[in-house]
Amino acid sequence: MSPFRSSTGLPENLAAFLCHLFPFVGGIVFLVIEKRSRFVLFHALQSVLLFGGLMVSHTLAGFIPLIGIVLSMLLSIVGVLLWIILIVSSLQKKWLKLPWIGDFAESQLRNW
Repeated sequence: MSPFRSSTGLPENLAAFLCHLFPFVGGIVFLVIEKRSRFVLFHALQSVLLFGGLMVSHTLAGFIPLIGIVLSMLLSIVGVLLWIILIVSSLQKKWLKLPWIGDFAESQLRNW
């Protein structure tokens, strides 16, 4: 258990875990309530960006005949794999930065 706590009173790694356990929604909740921990804010923002992007991609794939079904299945597999990886990394207190999304989330934290 991390000795560092977020402003919610939860250990940082548990708060970051909750950001990913409930994709998109968990990230939004922690973006609203977290005031101090950059670790939690990073994971919350990365969760919102990743899973929000996956939701939009799934929706757009539904409009593509034939290939859209395959694309949607691939997006689902990638989404589940990334979800598991992010959950494990947050519990291990790692700042796992996804390509593009992690860089953008990190740059936004500098302005926070």
